Amino acid sequence: MPDAVVVGAGPNGLAAAVELARAGLSVRVLEAADTVGGGARSAELTLPGFVHDVCSAIHPLGIASPFFRTLPLADHGLEWIDPPAALAHPFDDGSAALLERSQEAEVPTVGDDDERWRRLFAPLVRDPESLLDEILAPPHLPAHPLTLARFGLRALLPTTTVARHAFRGARARGLFAGLAAHSMLPLERPPSAAFGLMLGLLGHAVGWPFPRGGSQRLSDALASYLRSLGGEIETGRRVESLAELGETRPVLLDVTPRGLLELAGDRLPDRYRRGLERYRYGPGVFKLDWALDGPIPWRAEECSRAATVHLGATLEEITASEAAPAQNRIADRPYVLLAQQSLFDSTRAPEGRHTAWAYCHVPNGSDVDMTERIESQVERFAPGFRGRILARSTLGPADLERSNPNYVGGDINGGLADLGQLFTRPVARWPPYSTPLPGVFLCSASTPPGGGVHGMCGYHAARAALRSIQSRPSSS
Repeated sequence: MPDAVVVGAGPNGLAAAVELARAGLSVRVLEAADTVGGGARSAELTLPGFVHDVCSAIHPLGIASPFFRTLPLADHGLEWIDPPAALAHPFDDGSAALLERSQEAEVPTVGDDDERWRRLFAPLVRDPESLLDEILAPPHLPAHPLTLARFGLRALLPTTTVARHAFRGARARGLFAGLAAHSMLPLERPPSAAFGLMLGLLGHAVGWPFPRGGSQRLSDALASYLRSLGGEIETGRRVESLAELGETRPVLLDVTPRGLLELAGDRLPDRYRRGLERYRYGPGVFKLDWALDGPIPWRAEECSRAATVHLGATLEEITASEAAPAQNRIADRPYVLLAQQSLFDSTRAPEGRHTAWAYCHVPNGSDVDMTERIESQVERFAPGFRGRILARSTLGPADLERSNPNYVGGDINGGLADLGQLFTRPVARWPPYSTPLPGVFLCSASTPPGGGVHGMCGYHAARAALRSIQSRPSSS
């Protein structure tokens, strides 16, 4: 038997396994799917030769992750592609704002607000590694309190408050709203601004890159490195109960609270079980992938400089879109996140062809087909887009949950990230990765610091597990 078992081979499960293996433990990873990766997988979803990312596609936190930075993933096949611009945000007048790497956090495409943008982001960009070390850790006594304070004073506010106070014009406000809408929170609620600040910081500091060949390459690199450390991975192995794992401890579970309830059953104390049952999941997503006969015909040529494009124009429009899922409504003009990796990565499509990836936020578990609404948003900023579609793949919340049980109701963030759950996910407990079951830990995005492909939930859970081993009384 191995020294440790990890259930789930998403980025967090693989990160946990790597950290345990680096500490000298023998580790076995059990994954229900036929391939590793969880939310970081790729597949031919439309036509042969067209490679699409099944869920996550662009990875600013992947390249900036304090844990991933310590791993030799390039030696295991991972190559990052960094487009000329991190992000494009088009407007109805045919122009676009561009977020680019800049040590001074300059965004000249927002006009008169360029200096105001710089004043907001430049202090954060000066020492991004220290700030990310603080933000991507569980609650703790900060090692860099001033750096964290610069971020936190605004991060705990609603996006609408920060945008209207920091900027005067529609361009900068719209750009910031698009960043913050990754939170999947209504933009009038705190701490939605934290996501805008984080993603803006990453865009200026490291860009918004993606793996050549698809997100699967990141997962494959993690798996390859784990195997080089002696770790084992068993795919197609669904775990139905913790009892299947015998007495092996520690056990790290890359599952949501719902998954833990299914695995542990009546073994959990009543109070902890009730806490898991009260855990709240956020909006779902409706996702489209397209095989195209050419690049997207953007009216704003600047959009061809970025792999990521946010479609929603103004603060007011994006705010209305993000309020709808929280009220169990569908937005007529949804805010759309779009990726066009094939502009910079020829491995994604046959020669002369292209791929595109997009999604919008919908109520958790929604069964409404958002294809027309999403494609209308793309057509709005790229007339003639529909004429370039060769084939499409649609994945609603139920489809996404079937492909990855951690996406409960289509929630790709592992749970709502509001103030009530941002710091105490899944329940108020220290360390947050531990459970009442000895030697059993959670390592999914339902633990701090939450969603995103960064592996930090897995890393911190593994460190907690290693500390528990070290604190055991000696058998002698």
